[in-house]
Amino acid sequence: MTDDKDTNRPAGPTPLTGHIQRLLQRIRAYDRRRPAVWNGLTAAFWVLFAVLDISSGGWRTVAVDPDVPAPLVLTMSVAFSAPLLWRRSHPLAVLVFMAPFSLINVWTGAVIQAAFLQEILVFNIAVRLPMRALAWSGAIVIAPLVIASGHFPDGWDRLFLPHLWAFAFAALLGIVVRTRKEYTEALVDRANRLELERDQQARLAAAAERTRIAREMHDIIGHNLSVITGLADGGSYAAAKSPERAAQALDAIGTTSRQALAELRRLLGVLRDHPSEADRTPQPTLDDMDALLTGVRRAGLPVRLHRRGTPPPEALTAGRQLTVYRVVQEALTNTLKHAGTHPGLAAEVTLTYRATELEALITDNGTPRHEPVPLDGTAQGITGMRERASLYDGTLEAGPPTTSGWQVRLRLPLEDSPS
Repeated sequence: MTDDKDTNRPAGPTPLTGHIQRLLQRIRAYDRRRPAVWNGLTAAFWVLFAVLDISSGGWRTVAVDPDVPAPLVLTMSVAFSAPLLWRRSHPLAVLVFMAPFSLINVWTGAVIQAAFLQEILVFNIAVRLPMRALAWSGAIVIAPLVIASGHFPDGWDRLFLPHLWAFAFAALLGIVVRTRKEYTEALVDRANRLELERDQQARLAAAAERTRIAREMHDIIGHNLSVITGLADGGSYAAAKSPERAAQALDAIGTTSRQALAELRRLLGVLRDHPSEADRTPQPTLDDMDALLTGVRRAGLPVRLHRRGTPPPEALTAGRQLTVYRVVQEALTNTLKHAGTHPGLAAEVTLTYRATELEALITDNGTPRHEPVPLDGTAQGITGMRERASLYDGTLEAGPPTTSGWQVRLRLPLEDSPS
């Protein structure tokens, strides 16, 4: 019984075929490096063949008139064979050079075998030049035969038909080789383009991943450091009057620091050499919103959470929940950084569910401020929030409301838009 693996496995080249392919590849490589050598050997071989044909008298066996002078026959033989040295560089010009000798050959009735060397030029024209040049080559080869057929009406079949079939064979073979060559070049070009596209996609993916990691690290470090700073300021202020409050602040600082370290380890774990060892703790979701606001309150910012509308039956995707969480986190962090000294400072977070979207509105009553985007382009806050929103076709607006303070409004579709 035959194994399925053996029957489905593509058969490789046999040892003989592989040896022939390697030999041909070496010959082609040498020909590309030194084309003059191969051209010279080819021309010398056919010159020798033509001279032997003349010296042995073999040409008289097919000649219409065997009494053609030998010097003329030798001249025509050399004229058909020696110019093959330029058969690849100037094939059409060499064929035009041979045309008068072809006419003399058939007009005198010599009909030497060296005249078939014209078909080598026809083959090179079919391989390298446009099809119009191949048509002209057909006219150059056939015209002397048509003229000579009128001069030897009884022997026209011996003059015309062999050369006609030889021309058709050489032209067809050249077209086949050209088609195969162009097909191979197209495959190579496609493979190169696919390789280039693969490299470009890898670079784009790496750039997108770097941007994502930078955005996550900014959110984690920026938020937690802002909370720690607020707790430290509050603890130092309360240390003299209320040591218990200072101890609570220090405890909250330790808890926040450990949370920040845990999130950083989870994020950077995927960059290790063995990502399977990375911590697979889920990303924050909307269920973690209360814990986020608790940490912000410990930092000294009173914040209230309002939920309006009815959540959809199916929970939002993890990416959308993470986007809402990070936007709320970043907005409250900015409030701590830019309006932390405002007396009576407070913030509100409102999550409103509508039929097709979720709106998150984060407001505070601090001092109005400009969007924190330095001229050196180092800001990641609001720019990062907008990038997160755009990933899910959402929009984000940030700026002072009609009253004092600052607000950030995120609108996020509940589902992906149809492509």
